[in-house]
Amino acid sequence: MSHRKVIAVAGWLALMLALASCAESQREAPETTGAGAIEVTGATDGTESANAGTDGTEAASEGGGGTFIFGAAGAPAGFDPFYASDGETFRVSRQIYQGLLAFEPGTAEAVPSLAESWESSDDGLVWTFQLREGVNFHDGTPFNAEAVCANFERWYNQTGAAQNAAVSGYWVNNFGGFANQEDSESLYESCEVTDEFTAVVTTTRATSKFPTLLGHVAFSMSSPTALEQYDANNVQAQGEGFVYPEYTTGHPTGTGPFKFVEYDEANATVTLERNDDYWGEPATIEELVFRIIPDENTRRQELEAGAIHGYDLPNPVDWGALEEGGNQVLVRPAFNILYLGLSPINMPELSDKRVREALYHAINREQLVTTQLPEGATVATQFMPDTVTGYNDDLEPFEYDPELAQQLLADAGQEDLTIDLWYPTEVSRPYMPDPQRIFEAVRNDWEAAGITVNPVAQPWNGGYLDATLAAEAPAYFIGWTGDYNTPDNFLGTFFMSDQNMFATHEYDWGQQLTDELIAADSEPDADVRAQTYTELNVTIMEEYLPGLPISHSPPALVVGPNVQGVVPSPLTAEVFSSVTVEE
Repeated sequence: MSHRKVIAVAGWLALMLALASCAESQREAPETTGAGAIEVTGATDGTESANAGTDGTEAASEGGGGTFIFGAAGAPAGFDPFYASDGETFRVSRQIYQGLLAFEPGTAEAVPSLAESWESSDDGLVWTFQLREGVNFHDGTPFNAEAVCANFERWYNQTGAAQNAAVSGYWVNNFGGFANQEDSESLYESCEVTDEFTAVVTTTRATSKFPTLLGHVAFSMSSPTALEQYDANNVQAQGEGFVYPEYTTGHPTGTGPFKFVEYDEANATVTLERNDDYWGEPATIEELVFRIIPDENTRRQELEAGAIHGYDLPNPVDWGALEEGGNQVLVRPAFNILYLGLSPINMPELSDKRVREALYHAINREQLVTTQLPEGATVATQFMPDTVTGYNDDLEPFEYDPELAQQLLADAGQEDLTIDLWYPTEVSRPYMPDPQRIFEAVRNDWEAAGITVNPVAQPWNGGYLDATLAAEAPAYFIGWTGDYNTPDNFLGTFFMSDQNMFATHEYDWGQQLTDELIAADSEPDADVRAQTYTELNVTIMEEYLPGLPISHSPPALVVGPNVQGVVPSPLTAEVFSSVTVEE
């Protein structure tokens, strides 16, 4: 077999054990990672460098263990990341599980993890992974090539309710179909064990996202022993929801630096403990606790009272006060997008591109970004941030022009347009810190242009996600934080599927867009692929306009003055094994 790409791992273990030593090196990251720099504000002398990348061994000798308590915005949906799609489940899972690949702390750059190296065939279809030796799952099961193939085969052979995109959405969106679905193609073809620590994975087509997507926590390695013991694939539909097996609800078993202890629903806490048999440097804390505190104001009060040590997505209006109180506001790069999704399924008027253009021209996005989003937020010109390969620098924002909006509506025969505008409650997202205020800003703009707006507010996990994912809402606010740094992770996620939330297959150009995205992602030449996406961004915005990109917003997390070792991630994918808490 001839090979075109070999990933070296010299120094990776050292990187895992000792993260980058200074904030300056993190600020230089965009030159190599393309995911932006990490900004640390409000830190005292000596803390800035610690939070930008603390040497884990040194921190251990200073911190000596203890407990780190993080205020979570919501409860995890479960503890099997393969069946997850929400940030709170992924946040806990990242501490327990690991994949063949990982992302370099503080960046979106894929690096080795349980696979020490990998190489591909010339056609990009066959991938050979050399695995790390001496690794065990939390239950003592050895990690090896048999375990890798067992996990791939488990994912591919889901049946019944487990095939629902609401259950295994990351597989559906990234790999496609399952083994028993003859009418749905899958990116996965097979996994072969060639020796104890060599696994060969064959895909059905070349793609820009493989093997990078294996760094996402949804594709983490689980213990084959625990999967069988706790009936991990036994997902059952019940009413409008699903019932999950014991593995998902209480027996997650990975290879990561923390092990699952319990989920105390009555007290709204998830407790993990240090994995003392971890293959790398053990965590610098003995215990990691997630306290579920849905209200952001309460999370802030608990931090100020010392009851928790940190929380995610502080309201941008509170950043200054938090810093004045001695806390550290850690600002991530804006590796995300907020967009206003549109679906013609329940509103045929949206099938007319002039109506969609009118809605866009009627929004004063410059004012929205300035008044509703944190410093550093920018107006979006396309459906990906500028750090992603394939971004088109020549695209200009749609201008704010309410008179043009009114003229377009008149041309379309929709002078008296009425539209249901959905927004979520009980949630704060990295790209949308206050959904109601963003909704009100857009409603005011649309009403000023003569558009009648019917507000529809739904809890994020109480109907909003289900309805928007099913393309039932005519207009809605939602967004995306990149899972990894490829254009397919943005454009492919949004528009490639036959059943996407924009309902693009309701338009006469829908299948053409899908075909164009598949062709772009399958192009093996990286330079040609990048140029194809650059041109496709123009086509999407100028010819199709399936939705309305709004903005890119830098999200933050905040930790107390006594916390060191947090490395903020542009993917919002922090692992807390390097954290120390000084009492």
